[in-house]
Amino acid sequence: MEVKASLKHLRISPRKTRLVAGLIRGLGVEKAANQLRFLNKKAAKPTLKLLESAIANATNNYSLEKSNLIIKEIKVDEGRVLKRWLPRAHGRATVLRNKLSHITVILGEIIDSGEKEAKKVEAEAPVKLDDLAKESKSGKKDDKSVSKKEGAKAKASSENFSAKVFRRKAG
Repeated sequence: MEVKASLKHLRISPRKTRLVAGLIRGLGVEKAANQLRFLNKKAAKPTLKLLESAIANATNNYSLEKSNLIIKEIKVDEGRVLKRWLPRAHGRATVLRNKLSHITVILGEIIDSGEKEAKKVEAEAPVKLDDLAKESKSGKKDDKSVSKKEGAKAKASSENFSAKVFRRKAG
């Protein structure tokens, strides 16, 4: 079973990010997370966040155990390049190339548990705004636990509030 997660358009050059990716390649996820937490590189924090996202995908969507996961593959690809200009002597300009990178993490299992289906989340039926408007005009409420006395008190206070109009004096 493989679980994927990706991070796109990270504003750190791929060359620097590959150093971090090379450290955790092939490690167990818990050991790799500890390695990234104490690594003194700028790319370590986004890589750790991506790894935690992949772990969450595996545990929540496929019900896999965290202790059974390993980093099967991690690759860093080049993203687009942002071109900026730096003024130099004699009226010249030099191009600065800010490179972006894409990171992809694929987690595998140490002991294969077989193919698992992803959990399917069923969405509730959409609520129509017309129905809500009709419901609010008629004054119906779904909560029937409110006593008649409290309901009358709330209705009276809402009528008084709607009757007050605050106007600002011009001038």
